[in-house]
Amino acid sequence: MSHPIPFPAWQRPHWQPNDEEIVLQFYVFGDFKPVRVPSAPYGSDGLPEEVELSSHHHSSLREWDGYPLKGALGELFENDSPEAFEKAVAAPQVLVIRGRFKDSPDTGYLRDVFGVLAGLLDIGGVAILDPQILTLFDAEEWRDRYVVKDGAPLRNHVLILRDQEEDSDRLWIHTRGLRKFGRPDISLHDVPPAQVDRAGTLVQRLMELQALGARFVDGQTLDVDGMFGGLVAELGGGYDHPQFNNTYVAFYWPGHE
Repeated sequence: MSHPIPFPAWQRPHWQPNDEEIVLQFYVFGDFKPVRVPSAPYGSDGLPEEVELSSHHHSSLREWDGYPLKGALGELFENDSPEAFEKAVAAPQVLVIRGRFKDSPDTGYLRDVFGVLAGLLDIGGVAILDPQILTLFDAEEWRDRYVVKDGAPLRNHVLILRDQEEDSDRLWIHTRGLRKFGRPDISLHDVPPAQVDRAGTLVQRLMELQALGARFVDGQTLDVDGMFGGLVAELGGGYDHPQFNNTYVAFYWPGHE
């Protein structure tokens, strides 16, 4: 067990009210002691009322259509995190945590849920799956990433991906996980390979602005230093979108013929 470090509840200084919901979902694998979850040392008052926790025997959950450790997703987690995958598969119990919240000017909801997740690792949890960022952590990896003095960087809560555009040498930089903040994911298309580092920094900055409460509107122009004409926001997507499982705000790098 690591020494508890309280999670902060960040204010969102750029917060603008938004009709979209904040969505959280986690799977915690382990063999849990029948005791109260020690979340208070992590600054958590326990799970918010909007959050549901369900406990499952792992053997029964394996039959569920949405079981995340089988099929293509299971192969992804096994390849990316073989040690965590082995621990998760061997665990006799699985706790599923799900919650939906109205948009909020602070992240107290995230502090409370993460405090419970940390507490569960202290009483028998061996792995945590965050399906929104397609990542399976063993207990030590999760603590190293999130149980950090003054809170983990916002970047740690969101996945930034780079893919090749179809029929082009240009790149697509995009995020997953901004549903945790009730915001659309970022999608930046047509990035020239020579500009990939600059584009990655830009996407991270846009992600952080949204996590801190900013929002974009359809057709909004975004001025970028050194970029003629800037970027124009295009809103789309939805929770059933295959790449994002979320709404998205798309931008296109200028100058693509």
